[in-house]
Amino acid sequence: MQAIKETNFKFSGQTGFYKGKVRDVYYFGDRMAMVASDRISAFDVILPRAIPDKGRVLNQIAAFNLNATKHLVPNWVMSTPDPNVTIGFKCEPFAVEMVVRGYLAGHAWREYKAGKRLLCGVALPEGLAENDKLPQPIITPTTKAHVGHDEDISREEILSRGIVSESDYKTLEEYTFKLFQKGTELAAERGLILVDTKYEFGKHQGKIYLIDEVHTPDSSRYFYADGYEARQKAGEPQKQLSKEFVRQWLIENGFQGKDGQQIPEMTDEIVNSISARYKELYQQVRGEALAPVDYSSINQRIEQSILNSINSVNLESQEI
Repeated sequence: MQAIKETNFKFSGQTGFYKGKVRDVYYFGDRMAMVASDRISAFDVILPRAIPDKGRVLNQIAAFNLNATKHLVPNWVMSTPDPNVTIGFKCEPFAVEMVVRGYLAGHAWREYKAGKRLLCGVALPEGLAENDKLPQPIITPTTKAHVGHDEDISREEILSRGIVSESDYKTLEEYTFKLFQKGTELAAERGLILVDTKYEFGKHQGKIYLIDEVHTPDSSRYFYADGYEARQKAGEPQKQLSKEFVRQWLIENGFQGKDGQQIPEMTDEIVNSISARYKELYQQVRGEALAPVDYSSINQRIEQSILNSINSVNLESQEI
């Protein structure tokens, strides 16, 4: 099975390039083309082998959710001309990620278990168990670190440090709760519970837009709704739909991104099994099987789709 580990295109009119953990981004003035590669990261480390089909799985799930929420919150997307490509506005990102939680899971549970009852300035009630539903969804922001790990931060600290203005932050909060409510409804239609997720926002020409991916298994945690209550009452782990299975495999093999730890060998069997799980994730979230594609000329296809889209945008600008 082939995978897209990286792209190295050179376009006429290109004004910049950025290689992220899993995305290659090409800039054209105030427009950008984001290529979802098949690279995979965990614990803030890019793993040595790419996962076939992962990029298009996440890009298509994100495209579906961005389209389903654009009437509620404006987003950066102009078009999705290819399963691995999204074209949109180049936004100036806010230096915080809006993490929203409807259930006590993951990092929030670990903090709660350690005795903390104040998370990012938000008070949590006593007597909660892991994976319990919270009285109402809460926002627990994090900083966006260029190097190392993101860190928890409170609303008060964001405002006092001037990271985001108060008026902008109120909009981010409003948008976050709207998106989470819609994401919860969409998940319920697929027999899922949206447990927690993160949103990123940026500004373009003074207007706030939702940016990056939305409600994907890489940026969100889902539980299966069927059996949730029974598992909670029995004190059993919840059945999850997220990238957690990759992290769990790494943990079981002695890797959590810490100094001195070695990434375990990613055999063909491991790579193919992760790819199969991503296809399962797609089918569960979208309600349809992932269509096969021809990988023999994948890079040429992606390059041409970007070229066609950018040329189309330039023609439209000239007509205006």
